[in-house]
Amino acid sequence: MHMVTALLGVYRAEIGLVLLACVFVAFLRERYPASVVAVLGACAYAALGLIDEKGLFSVFANPAPLTVAAMLVLSGALIRTGTINRVADLIMTRAQRHPRLALAEVTVGIVIISCFLNNTPVVVLLIPIVFKLAQATSIPVKKLLIPMNAVAVMGGCITLIGTSTNLIVAGIAAEQGMEPIGIFAISPYGIAGTVAGIATLACLSFLLPSDEPSIGGENGGTVQDYLTELVVPHDSDLVGREIGSLSLFSRSVVLLGLKRAGEIRRGDLKEEELHAGDRLIVRADGAAIMTLRESGRFELGIAADSETSSHEGTVIEAMVAPSHPSTGERLMDIPFLHALRVRIIGMHRSRHLAGPDLGDARVRGADRLLIAGSDDAVRSLRDNPHLMGVDISRTRAFRRNKAWIAILSMAAVVTFAALNVISIGLAAFLAVGVILVTRCIDAEEAWSAIDGDVLVLIFAMLAVGLALEQAGSVALMVGWITPLLEVAPTWSLVFVIYFFALILSELLSNNAVAALMTPITIALARQLGVDPLPLVIALMIGASACFATPIGYQTNALVHAAGDYRFADFVRIGVPLNIVVGLAVCTTLVLLN
Repeated sequence: MHMVTALLGVYRAEIGLVLLACVFVAFLRERYPASVVAVLGACAYAALGLIDEKGLFSVFANPAPLTVAAMLVLSGALIRTGTINRVADLIMTRAQRHPRLALAEVTVGIVIISCFLNNTPVVVLLIPIVFKLAQATSIPVKKLLIPMNAVAVMGGCITLIGTSTNLIVAGIAAEQGMEPIGIFAISPYGIAGTVAGIATLACLSFLLPSDEPSIGGENGGTVQDYLTELVVPHDSDLVGREIGSLSLFSRSVVLLGLKRAGEIRRGDLKEEELHAGDRLIVRADGAAIMTLRESGRFELGIAADSETSSHEGTVIEAMVAPSHPSTGERLMDIPFLHALRVRIIGMHRSRHLAGPDLGDARVRGADRLLIAGSDDAVRSLRDNPHLMGVDISRTRAFRRNKAWIAILSMAAVVTFAALNVISIGLAAFLAVGVILVTRCIDAEEAWSAIDGDVLVLIFAMLAVGLALEQAGSVALMVGWITPLLEVAPTWSLVFVIYFFALILSELLSNNAVAALMTPITIALARQLGVDPLPLVIALMIGASACFATPIGYQTNALVHAAGDYRFADFVRIGVPLNIVVGLAVCTTLVLLN
């Protein structure tokens, strides 16, 4: 034990680097999640005394991870209030009228939205839109998904709140004694990279495959569309109105037909007047169905008893087991519909929509049902051996009347931070308070919008970075690197930092690379007597603008699965894109500093 203590006293810095190498190897092997590896690394440093207790717990006072969490909640509020969904509807409306022009408009829109919202929810909502755009423009979807994802990532590099990586770097830089980085301080360099990147994508699109995905369907597997029916009540103010005058139809709610007196009509129904008891057969996603349910303007779905309302009770999701005795029979004849006071308000079938209407759709194993019923009925359904995964639906109705509050809250964060009235972190937390108290989003949903895995990774890597400083490992690395860079031109440092961060981030977590490299980059700049700000900005963008692998950025993995891409597809377009964007960003940094 005495020998171990002696070794730690003499070789603290070297042991810190050995542990860092072990953490990197563990990241690369991916035997454990990145967050678990980071926590174990922090524990190892603490156990060996390379970071003291005060230092270990001081990382939880860093405002950067908490700012990331607050921005994720604000993004969740914009989704919950239907703001992002409404933007998507406008895009699809434009795409139907001017498909080619819509591509350019979508590109610009993605850049703007990604400047202020987390990339992941933006790309999740973007995937089904891109599938629809591909149909409208007759451009293979595989030629659109990777470019649109790349544009979203590049847009996130334009402002400080565009990605969590930017906020992490800025937070650590402030703790290292640098002046706070403004929300638009990185904008000229991010814009330069984005313009160069979009031009590169336009020129090199021929490198992308043109075959159709073998999985995912028209939505890329990201949205569950349900078949449902909207029943016009006898006392409704909709009676006598033309179907085309209704504002409910959009990308999320598509009219498939009109059922009247047992007869289904298809085709153009815009001028058809609604009668009491009419059934509008529609395709809608879960959020749209829940929004229609809360509006109370229609009765939804089918029930054995006309007095059973879709507006009462709880909505659950259930999957039909392959062993269900009603397999092959009409949904209207499924036994629990007649035995319990429930109403089936939606039916989802993988790959395609059931039909011709909800009641006459033939039941298949793995069909997913949305069912509204009382608590007693829900308990009975949970005991049904022929239904699987019976649970309360997590899909929620949009709170569109609160959208203006969510929009103003996000705008206030950007404005106050840009004018240096208050810090980004404080502005974001105040905005979170506003959206919670005004019920733009419920507390449970707000906390679920926070990616706990990401926050744990960030806190743990902050501890690892601080341990490297306390152990002297950062100073040791800087001492090794300084002689090599002293003879190099000052401008070359920007390129070295950018591409080193880029290469590491293609293999490891962006946030982990940012947390590790920020203190090293600042120490190196001070040792060489140069301004650390351009190097820190190079690190920010280099750690995020990763396009060459499906694991280079979290959204890359999303489109990799949705578009059924191969690993080589990312490499083919991503490597030249990495180089061009990097050269544009670094050149702009050198010229403007």
